[in-house]
Amino acid sequence: MENQTTVTEFILLGLSNDQQMQIFLFLVFLVIYLITLGGNIVIMVAIRADSHLHTPMYFFLFHLSFVDICYSSVMVPNTMRNFLAVHKTISVNGCIAQIFFFLFSAGTEVLILSAMAYDRYAAICDPLCYMERMSKGICLLLVSGAWTMGFFFALLNTVFTLKLHFCGSNQIHHFSCELPPLLQLACTETLTTQVVLLTSVVIIGSSSFLLTLISYIHIISTILRIRSAEGRHKAFSTCSSHLIVVGLLYLAAFFQYTKSSSVSSVVLEEILSIQYSVLTPMLNPIIYSLKNKEVKTALRKMLGKLKFLK
Repeated sequence: MENQTTVTEFILLGLSNDQQMQIFLFLVFLVIYLITLGGNIVIMVAIRADSHLHTPMYFFLFHLSFVDICYSSVMVPNTMRNFLAVHKTISVNGCIAQIFFFLFSAGTEVLILSAMAYDRYAAICDPLCYMERMSKGICLLLVSGAWTMGFFFALLNTVFTLKLHFCGSNQIHHFSCELPPLLQLACTETLTTQVVLLTSVVIIGSSSFLLTLISYIHIISTILRIRSAEGRHKAFSTCSSHLIVVGLLYLAAFFQYTKSSSVSSVVLEEILSIQYSVLTPMLNPIIYSLKNKEVKTALRKMLGKLKFLK
């Protein structure tokens, strides 16, 4: 290792070497990013502006939209820059910083989603005690807990990543900095870092997933006991958006960060990464606005006010 040059920057090989394809991908990612920003900002403004949406469910949705903006902004702008850049490089410190903010946003997102599942459980399974279970103080505690745990999840993995030494190859077969591909370039022992990553992902992922799963087992059991078909449909419609979002995020991200290196595939890793870091933040506001009548009503009111102002 002493005879090898210490790496000071990484080369992100990206999705394609073809210049025309890179321009096309830049435009695609630009459209996705603008939709992500626009959609989530509109959701946040609608929740703030409409008093009917000042409830625990939309309090969590507001924070989810904000996290999605952060989540997407960590990866997409730098990826778009690299599509147009001649030298697609990022410093070692910049790469590790990107990993920190990505893990921070991702960890916070999954925990907010589990808090939203608990909120749906309280609303459907115990509606008489809903306001007591989901008081303002409890909602603030759940959201602040999600941000705090997300921060320490990212900090823990970043601290161990900073201890690694990089030399020799500096080419990352990915369009952004993520921890699994980065570990493959380290010259020093990575077992400890891998164990820390796997353990922390399993703890934060399985705990939030189990809370979501248990909540929905009770929710589905309660819905099936509702006699009227209209009542069952109304109850399920309040949960379907959340279930879709959870499924999109959990399946791809959990597989990416817990799979064995023996099943590693550059194409598979990039597809999974695009799914949970690029597409999911864009789809969340679309799913919630299309599946939720109250959000659609609030958006129509906003559009009506804008037309009136004109």
